[in-house]
Amino acid sequence: MAEDLVLLEKKAPLATVIINRPKALNALNSKVLTALDNILDSLNEDNEVRVVILTGAGEKAFVAGADIAEMSQMSPLEGAGFSRFGQLVFKKVQDLKKPVIAAVNGFALGGGSELALASDFIYASDNAKFGVPEVTLGIFPGFGGTQRLPRLLGKGLAKEMILTGKMISAQEAYEIGMINRVMPQSDLMEAVKKVALQIAKNGPIAVSIAKNLVDVGYDIPLDDGCLMESRSFGMCCATEDKKEGMKAFLEKRKPEFTGK
Repeated sequence: MAEDLVLLEKKAPLATVIINRPKALNALNSKVLTALDNILDSLNEDNEVRVVILTGAGEKAFVAGADIAEMSQMSPLEGAGFSRFGQLVFKKVQDLKKPVIAAVNGFALGGGSELALASDFIYASDNAKFGVPEVTLGIFPGFGGTQRLPRLLGKGLAKEMILTGKMISAQEAYEIGMINRVMPQSDLMEAVKKVALQIAKNGPIAVSIAKNLVDVGYDIPLDDGCLMESRSFGMCCATEDKKEGMKAFLEKRKPEFTGK
């Protein structure tokens, strides 16, 4: 069934989204993208979930790319539509109201790297591999890779990866600033859940606004970003969470945030 292609495991305040095509190394096709799109919509409105973890089924791949068998049959118009749909789904990952952590547990190639890049940050197992090898198939990254990768790595490193199609190790990805941490595969999910819970205990409104400020402010002039920050700071001061957080600090107790 299509809904089984992407699994949702929820244990508040965390939700884990699992791309579930292990026999195809979790390759993305239209049905997977549609299932992921629907799950992201549900998570955005789920007040019990404060942090989302994104990973792949099995031990070999996070997402090994888009489905080549499906793409091989696409006309130019169908190819453009597939690319745009993938971009819009990945933008939902980026724009989700709550933080998204990619737990890369194996191959993250093509659409897999692009999906991970749409998350807020990436932890990877030491057996993970990253790359955008689409040029070896006569195409190029079409789910936002030509845009997000240069913004993260700079044009030179991004062009080197995109134009050569080379694959790099998790350690290399860490060294160039593509990912945040590398660890043994057996430790990956525990480490991701630990940092996710650390985020989840904070004020959810403040976390959501801060995430958005970083994303939006990255591409605008500094003065405009700072002005946006001040206005958002004022809005945050009107929340019950702000009152609770500061009252708890003064009373030397843990805050009980409600997201209001």
